Amino acid sequence: MAEKKEYGLKELSALKAAAAPALGYEPPRPTRYSPPIALVGCGGISEKHLAAYKKMGLNVVAVCDRHLERAEQRRRAFFPRAKTCTDYKEVLKRDDVEIVDFTTYPNDRDYQIPDALNAGKHVLSQKPFVMDLDRGQELVELADKRGVRLAVNQNGRWAPHYSYIRAAVAKHLLGDITAAHLAVHWDHEWIEATKFNDLHHIVLYDFGIHWFDMLSAILPGRKPKRVFSTLTRSRHQRAKPPLLGQTLVEYDGAQASLVFDAVTKFGHLDETFVTGSKGTIVSRGRDLTHQTVTLYTGKGAATPKLRGTWFVEGFMGTMGELLCAIEEKRPPANSAANNLEGLSICFAAVRSAESGRAETVGKVRCVSIDRRY
Repeated sequence: MAEKKEYGLKELSALKAAAAPALGYEPPRPTRYSPPIALVGCGGISEKHLAAYKKMGLNVVAVCDRHLERAEQRRRAFFPRAKTCTDYKEVLKRDDVEIVDFTTYPNDRDYQIPDALNAGKHVLSQKPFVMDLDRGQELVELADKRGVRLAVNQNGRWAPHYSYIRAAVAKHLLGDITAAHLAVHWDHEWIEATKFNDLHHIVLYDFGIHWFDMLSAILPGRKPKRVFSTLTRSRHQRAKPPLLGQTLVEYDGAQASLVFDAVTKFGHLDETFVTGSKGTIVSRGRDLTHQTVTLYTGKGAATPKLRGTWFVEGFMGTMGELLCAIEEKRPPANSAANNLEGLSICFAAVRSAESGRAETVGKVRCVSIDRRY
């Protein structure tokens, strides 16, 4: 009888080298469509949006913030010809603005997004999209009613390593997915001097939404059943919110886990492991930018040379996908409706961390994420 061959990570790494398949992982771009864009909200993350749009050569015509000087700073740095204002409603009145990118807080977007949709504007919403799934569904239906596109800035989907993983799954290179395990070990204590220090669920909600969204992208069409999470403070952290979180997700015929160690002072590590009936894909590196991806199949081990970074190409991807969807008259892959799938896992995880028990995905419609200490 032939000896059965067992493969662990050590054995996988010793497999013969194979040519990496060429997969469409880079940010999508429309062929003709280049509409006038307005950005509302000039906080820290807006710099990443505008830098990506400048690299893409997009047409940003308006920059808006309650504090005019912040809008002026962004205008001067990225789009000197753009107009600035302090009232988002001025942006919505402009006939030449077709797309509004909202980088404001969720509470502000709750009224800003419907105003933009009713004004006939396509919208890109910063993440997390909403704090109430029913409200999110209302916005999805409003966009459909007005005949405009509503997308969410889940930029992690187009980080080069995650985008390649998504593409490998979409091409069925891994076969039937049986497990996905994502872990991030980094230092998030920079929030101590910011408003985020009062956000109790900074790890599972504000940060973790990227990884909950990624689960829905890695396991498309697979309905998660139950979620169990824990959340705690480390004994040496300075920030107020608990920075140690973990989540288990149960699927029919599959499982997933997320680990967030946000008080890792030394030896930062970010890794992703996805396996299926035909192959395994692993991405590993010291942070979100420096990642090495290896695809293991019957052909051997293939390591693609990926171009780009999360905080450029990721943001190019979200807007590029929205532009392509408008041009091609189809829903964007990062549509609000699609985003609600990842949010439903996230909400169940947040509630589980509070309740101490497993929660059913979809039953938790809203969560309280803010806590004053």
